[in-house]
Amino acid sequence: MTVVVVGAGPVGVTAALLLARRGVDVLVLDRHTAAHPDPRAVHLDDESLRVLQAAGVADAFAAVSRPMAGLRLLDGDGRTLAEFPRGDGEHGWPQASMFSQPDLERVLRSALAAEPRAELRGGVEVVHVEVLHVEQRGPVRLTVRDRATGEEQVVEAEAVLGCDGAHSTVRRLLGARMRDLGPAERWLVVDLLADAPLDVWPGVHQVCDPVRPATFMPVTGDRYRAEFRLRDGETAAGLDLGALLDRFGAAGCTVVRAAEYTFAAQVADRWRRGRVLLCGDAAHLTPPFIGQGLGLGLRDVHQLSWKLAAVLAGADDALLDTHQAERAPHATALVRLAVLLGRLMTGGGDRAALLRRGVLAAVRRLPRLAAFASASRTPPLRPGPLVRRPGWAPGSPVGGLLPQPAVAGGGRLDDVLGEGWSVLTAGGAVPAGWPGPVLRADQLGSPELVRWLRGRSVLVRPDRIVAAVARG
Repeated sequence: MTVVVVGAGPVGVTAALLLARRGVDVLVLDRHTAAHPDPRAVHLDDESLRVLQAAGVADAFAAVSRPMAGLRLLDGDGRTLAEFPRGDGEHGWPQASMFSQPDLERVLRSALAAEPRAELRGGVEVVHVEVLHVEQRGPVRLTVRDRATGEEQVVEAEAVLGCDGAHSTVRRLLGARMRDLGPAERWLVVDLLADAPLDVWPGVHQVCDPVRPATFMPVTGDRYRAEFRLRDGETAAGLDLGALLDRFGAAGCTVVRAAEYTFAAQVADRWRRGRVLLCGDAAHLTPPFIGQGLGLGLRDVHQLSWKLAAVLAGADDALLDTHQAERAPHATALVRLAVLLGRLMTGGGDRAALLRRGVLAAVRRLPRLAAFASASRTPPLRPGPLVRRPGWAPGSPVGGLLPQPAVAGGGRLDDVLGEGWSVLTAGGAVPAGWPGPVLRADQLGSPELVRWLRGRSVLVRPDRIVAAVARG
């Protein structure tokens, strides 16, 4: 039997690649016969690129993306309130990268087509999911319908990953519900093509205007995106789109797509039943203010794929209990942060705008606070069976991603750590009888790694999360 991944978007295909690279046979099912043509996601951070690196497609992604300069906050008159730059991150990739989702889909599907352990079947929909012998963690039976002929087929799988998006069929069949973490907002998203490069700063422009909040960003090449919040009762057809685009010098661009989106803030109350598990937008939805929508889904499958592969190889199914226990609080924290920053950047009236200007002026005067605001690091995972972190441990690396500096020979750290658990040491203790690899930082040719370890040893999970730390 195989693992079935429902949904062939970026999260689902990445899950399939990660599992296949661990020796698992994967069948990807999707309602559509081709990749979605619209440029939906446009941003990934450096943590997310480590997931693509693990899937073997990061270099190909880098060829179709570009580093993003940062975030610039503007007032309603277009004056800069604050600027938070992005550059080279601690994870071996740019802190922020802009891309067009169809380009990423082509990269992922090309890699999937070349993977002998993976198969993609389009034009089908899942109509029933049955977990067999759930108390014994048994296999899963799916009923799959061909959308062209109506013919139904029963497929048995060792596990099912629901990566089928915001309107997830797997989530519904699982009996899970979405829990609201904030109010939904309606925005108009406009994708543009320019005949010539626009004279704009190469980062994201966020207009902090409570009357008409907006976002504008160069994507890649001649592609740009603009987003405008819609007021209650307002329709996209009633907007003077040319005037809205003109403030960014983009009135002459060709509109490729103008679509109304409802940006929700939600997390599923249940991520698992037996060996049926949710990932990506099927498990959480976030407003776009911190650019973490796709990144959250990629983290889901990165942290789940090695656990599922271990269970299929004989580990206790209880390992899968850590999926929701680890990912749900992390996703919730980032969704809440996106809601909060959205309110801080776009909410309120004239008084809020004055307060916002004062707060941002203070941030610019405090280098440490400005550096924190510019960082792309996400919160660490909570303590648990696979995260041995004390309840109060400020500055502890446990629960966070191990940095990825360059190592001797010009490679990247993840490429020398291997596929499993490992210990990385700069003189700290090593567990007695440890059966896995032990790597000495001073022999890897990375002064940055030696400084970061500060004489410690760290236990590193297959997803590069630091599980534990020891000193001498």
